Amino acid sequence: MTRRLVNLGSGFWNVRCTMKLAGIVNVGTQVSIVRLQSGRFVFLDSYTLNGEIRELVMGLTQDGSLVEAVLNVHPFHTLHCAAMARDFPAAKFYGSERHHRVCPSVPWETERVESAAVAEKYSRDLQLSLPQGIQYFSENEKVHAGSLLAFHPASGSLHVDDTLNVLPVPEALRGYIPRLVLHPTLGAAMNAEDGAAERFCRWLEEIGARWSGTKSVCAAHNGVARFAEGDFEQVMRGLAARTRKKLAA
Repeated sequence: MTRRLVNLGSGFWNVRCTMKLAGIVNVGTQVSIVRLQSGRFVFLDSYTLNGEIRELVMGLTQDGSLVEAVLNVHPFHTLHCAAMARDFPAAKFYGSERHHRVCPSVPWETERVESAAVAEKYSRDLQLSLPQGIQYFSENEKVHAGSLLAFHPASGSLHVDDTLNVLPVPEALRGYIPRLVLHPTLGAAMNAEDGAAERFCRWLEEIGARWSGTKSVCAAHNGVARFAEGDFEQVMRGLAARTRKKLAA
């Protein structure tokens, strides 16, 4: 998976990035760029930009001067936060409590990225949603199922890290194999109280209905999945049904 900039239209770009496990296996990662109605830009997640991708991004944002903020939406995606702070010193940086703790050199804003205040601040351009019924981040650092999802209505693009994963299913098999699956650590991320599993499944159905206009799902490690009009809601209903059955077993 080489680094590339994917233009999803209407002011939304997704950068497919390299991330290697043990320096060998490239599992990929992502960062997205959103052009706000104001003409300024917001990044979703952080990445160390270099080479041709850096030139493209800097050209798009007038050498970074138009970058207003960086929203780091996954608590465990912290490797590149310091590099982004160096590249865009005038931007505001938002993250979770874990971002603040793990990356103390970054000049974090007081408001947490998952807060209502941040959601309201960017509500003209983005809709943010935190999964219900599961931990946003776990004390077990191998559990990565929780993340803050960001939907861009103008382009129909959904940026999601780890909570949803994209499977590269051939079109002929899409009636038999699901295109979207949940992170394998979902069970370990589930809250302990009664009803947590049902709250999570209802949340899946709710975002499917609320974001039924989704045309593209940008997943951190698996690429971009495209959807025809109305398909995303149906896929999310199916995902919720399968999840209920699995968690009840």
